[in-house]
Amino acid sequence: MSSLSIGLVYETFETYPRRSDEPLDAHVEFEPESTIEALESAIRWLGHRPKRLGSPLALLEALGSVRPGSSRDASRGGVLDVDAVLNLAEGLGGRNREAWAPVLLEMAGTPTLGSDALTLSLTLDKAWANRWARAAGIRVAAQTCLASGEEARDAALPADFPLFVKPRWEGTAKGIRATSKVMDRDALVREVEHIRSVYGQPALVEAFVPGAEYTVTLVGNDPVRALPVVQRALEIETGIGLHALEGPGAPSGTLRYEISGELDKDLEERLASLGRRVFEAFECRDFARADFRLDADGEPIFLEINPLPTFATDGTFAILAELEGVSLDEMLARCVSSGLERLGLERDQELGL
Repeated sequence: MSSLSIGLVYETFETYPRRSDEPLDAHVEFEPESTIEALESAIRWLGHRPKRLGSPLALLEALGSVRPGSSRDASRGGVLDVDAVLNLAEGLGGRNREAWAPVLLEMAGTPTLGSDALTLSLTLDKAWANRWARAAGIRVAAQTCLASGEEARDAALPADFPLFVKPRWEGTAKGIRATSKVMDRDALVREVEHIRSVYGQPALVEAFVPGAEYTVTLVGNDPVRALPVVQRALEIETGIGLHALEGPGAPSGTLRYEISGELDKDLEERLASLGRRVFEAFECRDFARADFRLDADGEPIFLEINPLPTFATDGTFAILAELEGVSLDEMLARCVSSGLERLGLERDQELGL
């Protein structure tokens, strides 16, 4: 197997200058330097060569410097001089921000690891994603979209209180706080108006799902493999996922949490099956993470699927590496290798894919 040049498109916390009018968690989806280093290490573990390409804006600048009429194949790997690109870039602002890099890479004719622009945009818009999941026969919470506090004052509600309010197109728990769980109409109006004024988008208002929360990590293609299901801790007072309340702007002091419910073999198999169904319904590629909560009857309810999950060294992939008794290099290499195999650039059956 020949050594490949694998580009990395990404943003760190320092990529975009902070604006005074941004919410505190505006940049929370970007990666620390340690994540980029971990992916470089995994690429080298596979025997390939990582190449940092930087952010989508850097990618745009690089592609814009190519003179009209010049060949994409002027050098090995095209104008970017890479054989493929692993995209982790989230973009900044708008519901198509995750599509910035994949669209540019598609225009450049560069093979890309991970899901394409359409899948990324569709899954980022939580209202559309829930509609798509429901059409695929997957249970979702009763919900509606409200554009302002004024609209929330008189709108028909999707369910009885408590309700849960979050931005319509954000990820990594952006816009979620302890008051996102609302118990009456006045609280609903305040939270919807907060989403409109601070995040500049409609609010997704849905029935609060009270049970345990789980995440299913998926790697590979045809068939996709579900890795061990991970249960998430819930903050005791609100029942909101602890991970959602620990970001920038969180109240000082230690949050009290619990891990409720029991993840038995039957439930894990059901969640894994649902995760694979969601992955296929959205035509995800190579890797993704799907989240579910149990309703009052113990039935799994789809929350979201993230085809652009974090590869942070303290995140889910690190937990899964420990559970499976493998190095983080090997765990992240599975994600890279699944994309290379799909593209016909590598065939390695020793990674458990």
